[in-house]
Amino acid sequence: MADVLQHSQGFSDVFDLRVLREAELKHGRFAMLAVLGFLVQEKYTLPFFPKLAPVDAHDYFVQQGGGSQIIFWISFVEIFGVVALFETLQGKREPGDFAFDPLGLAKDEATLEKYRMAEIKHSRLAMIAIGGFIHQYWVTKQTVFEQLGNFKALS
Repeated sequence: MADVLQHSQGFSDVFDLRVLREAELKHGRFAMLAVLGFLVQEKYTLPFFPKLAPVDAHDYFVQQGGGSQIIFWISFVEIFGVVALFETLQGKREPGDFAFDPLGLAKDEATLEKYRMAEIKHSRLAMIAIGGFIHQYWVTKQTVFEQLGNFKALS
């Protein structure tokens, strides 16, 4: 397993590179879902929920008790993550590989490696993007699409 762009230099002396890759993929997958959710939430709101900016919606739902539900479901997912991490460290599986390919996209090893590289790159971009979306809202008080349509420069 190659360390793409050598992001773990120094860390791999302390941690196994497989552990770092597993964590990067897990956080990247959640970040990709977060980016999608952030953008969809700006344009579409279910009829029985108030129309709020995504950052404000987070605070609203935490106050309404949604935070405890999120913690519960993330804890449930983490149980599988711990089992998967032990399998990775024992050499039974590659980091992040859950053998889930219902569409059969990775037909050969070269295609699979191409998709793995794309996932790492997209994960890193999503982790940066969600942080940028949130900080942009804190600074400008504009959502992503508002900022794109009506740019507000910092004074």
